[in-house]
Amino acid sequence: MELARHCGVYCCIAMCLAWNAAHAGAAQADPHDPLEPLNRVVFAFNDLLDRAVVKPVAVAYTSVAPRWMRKGVSNFFGNLGDVWSLVNNAVTLRPAATADSLERVMVNSTVGLLGVVDVATSMDIEKHTTDFGTTLGRWGVSPGPYVVLPFLGSYTLREVVALPVDRQGNLVNQVQDVNTRDGLTVLSFIDVRASYLKAGDVIDGASLDPYSFTRDSYLQRQRYRQYDGEVPEATEAEP
Repeated sequence: MELARHCGVYCCIAMCLAWNAAHAGAAQADPHDPLEPLNRVVFAFNDLLDRAVVKPVAVAYTSVAPRWMRKGVSNFFGNLGDVWSLVNNAVTLRPAATADSLERVMVNSTVGLLGVVDVATSMDIEKHTTDFGTTLGRWGVSPGPYVVLPFLGSYTLREVVALPVDRQGNLVNQVQDVNTRDGLTVLSFIDVRASYLKAGDVIDGASLDPYSFTRDSYLQRQRYRQYDGEVPEATEAEP
C-alpha cells in the first residue's frame, strides 16, 4: 500500500525532529517515558493523521451505521478477542479467568450468533481481556519504556515484542481470503476508533495535554489488565 511505503520516510522525519527536540532543553523525562521527545513527535504525526483521515471516517461510520449494527460489530470482534484471551489466560494458569473466557466463547459463538449478540455478558460471565504482552508481564517480563509507534499508537517495549505473536493470535489474520481479511481488519480499526470519539472530545474540551493523558491512561490500563484490577501498590511507581 502507498501509505505503508511512506511509513519509513515519516519515521525518519520524526526521529530527526525528535533529536532536535531532545537537545533543545526539554523537561526531565518521566521515568516510564525516557523516549518522550521522540514519542511526542510520533504522537503528533499520528494525531495529524487521525484528525485528517481516521476520525472523519469513524464519525461517518457512526452517522451511517445504526447503533444496533455498531454494537453487533463490536460484539463480534470482542468474541474473537475472547478466543485469544482464553489462550493467554490458560498459559498463565489462571483457572477462573480461563473458565470464564471459555464459557464466553462457547455461549457467544453459538447462542450469540458468532458473537454478534453478547449473551455472555447478560449472563454475568466476566470478561478477562488479555494478550501475549500481558502474558509476558505475568511471567515477570518488565514493561520497559513507553513507546509510540507510527500509525499504531501507544505501547510499551514489552508489547512491541509481543506484537508478532498477538498478530498471529488475532483470528482475523487467519482468514485466507485477502479481501475478506483486509475488510475485517479495516472494520475492526474503525470500530475501535469510533468507540473513543467521546473520550477524544473530552480531552480536547478539557485543555489537557493529550500526550500525557494518553500515556498515563495506557500505562494504567496495562497494569490493571496484568493484575486483573487488583494492582499491588508497589507496582504503581515502577518505571
